[in-house]
Amino acid sequence: MKKLLGIFIFCGLIVFCGRQARAQISVTDQPTLTNSASRLLMSNKKLTFGGYGQLDYNQPFGNESIQNGKLDVHRLVLLFAYNFTSRLSLVTEIEVEHVQEVYIEQSFLNYALNTYVNLRGGLMLIPMGIINENHEPPIYNGVERPLIDLYIVPSTWREIGLGLTGTIPEISMKYQAYLVNGFKSYDGQARLSGRYGLRKGRQKGIESMVRTPGLTTRIEYYGLLGLNLGLSTYFGQTQSTLFKRIEKSRAGEIARADSSVVGVSMFGFDLRFQRKGIQIRGQGYYTLLSNTGAYNDFTVAEGKPNDLGSSMYGYYLEAAYNVFYPSRKIRSELTPFVRYSVYDTQLTLVNDLSRIEAYNVTAITTGIGWRIVPGAVLKADVQFIKSKADVKFQKVFNAGIGFWF
Repeated sequence: MKKLLGIFIFCGLIVFCGRQARAQISVTDQPTLTNSASRLLMSNKKLTFGGYGQLDYNQPFGNESIQNGKLDVHRLVLLFAYNFTSRLSLVTEIEVEHVQEVYIEQSFLNYALNTYVNLRGGLMLIPMGIINENHEPPIYNGVERPLIDLYIVPSTWREIGLGLTGTIPEISMKYQAYLVNGFKSYDGQARLSGRYGLRKGRQKGIESMVRTPGLTTRIEYYGLLGLNLGLSTYFGQTQSTLFKRIEKSRAGEIARADSSVVGVSMFGFDLRFQRKGIQIRGQGYYTLLSNTGAYNDFTVAEGKPNDLGSSMYGYYLEAAYNVFYPSRKIRSELTPFVRYSVYDTQLTLVNDLSRIEAYNVTAITTGIGWRIVPGAVLKADVQFIKSKADVKFQKVFNAGIGFWF
């Protein structure tokens, strides 16, 4: 019933937004979201740089126990772009998480043939949904990213590959299509699970394995005033170290390696609507996983039984309003919001695997953000999180500072 209700509300939002967005407009009037890398690619300078960062305070409360809060420099990111020619550009993004973890989040070459076709290759963000590509703190509401963008789409999800991207202004559409390396399912230990979903299988460009590449695509339609619709897909097989140097005549070893591989088919739909201070967002994901029965049996044989489901899903619906919108004198934004999220990493199971109700989670987040200027924001919210295994909602107060330049 909850799943049907969520789908009904989601479809209702599409109808509402569509009725409010009848006027056709041009690409210059209604652009899609522009992240840091895209902004740098628009520059005509030889060398440009930008960045973003996030400092958080998280305090659980109301759970009949004394709990410490956490203060964290969650991330600090610097981006650099270099234009070799008017068509060929390099973008590199260096991220420091929690002060001590250093990652390369993006590093790719972009060759712009024209508006319609750009060739791109390197370490790139997977174009799945809104947040994975557009995760600069001033862009989204709430201190932390939506939970489904942690456990269903493992943001920040980036892999090495190549492909095409471009805009077709005549039909108000943007597209992306890339071949990339897949998730890592086994490297001496199982990487996929019911608890974390696909999250620990990200390779992040760190000596990534690849036998069979995955295909990821996204199209966005922005031809109605204030409304943006997106459809994303990902298809591929996971990678396993067990395939290293197996002789083709060793059928038993090949069968064992095959059982450590999972097929992944992910589908995402998202909408954004913004007009006259009203902001509505929604995302929905469904992920189908194949060979999970053999994969879980394989982990039992390895001595570490696993609980990976054969499908996962998640969605959220969010409404916000800029209370400063009616005033022409106030340039900043003060935006209260509420978000309702549901996700389940064990939507369906195979081989009589026991369901773990803690993986079926509902979260309500409500708070406020003050965008002092477009690139600087102060945020505060309260999260109410409850799995089917919980009797009461777990409550967390969050506050944070975000910036983007």
